[in-house]
Amino acid sequence: MKDKTIWIKADEGNWDDRKTVITTGIESGVDFILVNGADVSRVKELGSVRVAAFAYDNKSGADIVVVGKGGEGDGSKPLPPDYGGSLDVTSAIRLKEKGVKVAGYVIIRNKDYENFAAELGSVCDYLITIGTDWQVIPLENLIAGLQKKNVKLISGVKSSEQAKLAFETMEHGTDGVLLDTRDLNQIKKTAALVESAGVKELELKAAVVTRVEPIGMGDRVCVDTCNLMVRGEGMLVGSQANGMFLVHSESEESPYVASRPFRVNAGAVHAYVKVGEKTRYLSELKAGDEITIVDAEGRQRAGVVGRVKIERRPLVLVEADIGGKIVKNILQNAETIKLVTKDKKPVAVTDLKVGDEILVHSEDIGRHFGMKIEETIIEK
Repeated sequence: MKDKTIWIKADEGNWDDRKTVITTGIESGVDFILVNGADVSRVKELGSVRVAAFAYDNKSGADIVVVGKGGEGDGSKPLPPDYGGSLDVTSAIRLKEKGVKVAGYVIIRNKDYENFAAELGSVCDYLITIGTDWQVIPLENLIAGLQKKNVKLISGVKSSEQAKLAFETMEHGTDGVLLDTRDLNQIKKTAALVESAGVKELELKAAVVTRVEPIGMGDRVCVDTCNLMVRGEGMLVGSQANGMFLVHSESEESPYVASRPFRVNAGAVHAYVKVGEKTRYLSELKAGDEITIVDAEGRQRAGVVGRVKIERRPLVLVEADIGGKIVKNILQNAETIKLVTKDKKPVAVTDLKVGDEILVHSEDIGRHFGMKIEETIIEK
């Protein structure tokens, strides 16, 4: 679900200071560390992280080669009248021809550098832009100008506040940020920000319960995550992809068992569960998979599956009406399994009754292999 990336710039200063920044970045879950070519192997010794390197070849073994430092991109060389003949553009093309992932690096000093950035971005996999006395306008121009190009735009920032601005520019925002700071707290704040950046809130609607009926024994799935959930959070699960119930986590205290805030007792093996923009069957989830955690306000965040438990248990069928459409879910029939009311309060399926209103996410679109499609599909 996470569609924004965070890069850490660690190419200046002594190694001990940079090492602290790098290890904090790795521990915070950043996506890339940007260093000079000579430091690539040292970074990889510190942890599992992708490494980008300033260079004009790939002798360092970096995951991404970044051209522009010491060239036209940072102003070390004058911009040529024909941008396509520049050292940076030529180098990027040659590296791409060799199958190397390439990023262009440009400090936007004026409109000419903005134009150069657009030219370099048209031949690179990533484009890193660093502002000087600007914030938004050149970024908006580049987002608009490169939206049809196969390039990811990375904006240079110095704080989590600037990162937030970059992610929100022109709604879509940049694809990532390059954070240049020695403030370890800013690294942690930006890493936390990127988890939800660019993720739209879902619309949850109240559906009226029309049927609650025990249906006998079956196999149900418990999804234990590597994340702690709080009151109001759970997963979207349903027997139909176009009508998914918010199934609450076991974060609530209970007289029957201790709370397990990492767990959602999600439903029967056949059910769909929302994962990013797709759905998956509960039965196919496994440790290490991504899962989407949703709260009663429709806010989403990415989670990681730690364990899946499939066990035979008594089941209950819940049907609800949403705008004249009947949606269904099959859950374990137990006091600890809860849905969420329109008042955003957890309600146990054992206490659920006809006429109650519960939160459901409804889509007027079909799905094929978990992906949205414009096709008539009937599920009942």
